[in-house]
Amino acid sequence: MNKYGRMAIRHWEKTDPDRFRQIPESDREMFFTDLGQRAEMEIQQLQDQLAGPDPAGESYLEKVGRLSMARLQAEEQVLAELILIPPPASSEQDEGNESARWHLETMRDRARLRQQDE
Repeated sequence: MNKYGRMAIRHWEKTDPDRFRQIPESDREMFFTDLGQRAEMEIQQLQDQLAGPDPAGESYLEKVGRLSMARLQAEEQVLAELILIPPPASSEQDEGNESARWHLETMRDRARLRQQDE
């Protein structure tokens, strides 16, 4: 599990324990591993877009700064969408975080299918 998966576990467990418990304990590691991998992939893709091509004449330090800023911006956006869920009392819970909700529903569907096969 990558750092984003571990971050999600800590955040979900603290911010919305009821939602965290909705994920069957036997599926939690897979759920958060998948979520962390998805976040990493989306961050990398967005970082590449934000950084863009190397400008002509860019110095080493300028490039490091441009790439670092792109990474931070990508992390901020993707973490808000996937990892950092709002607390249950927040009105944003019903409006936002569709990616995290979709991922949770997918994991529930997988668990139901597994139970049906048994």
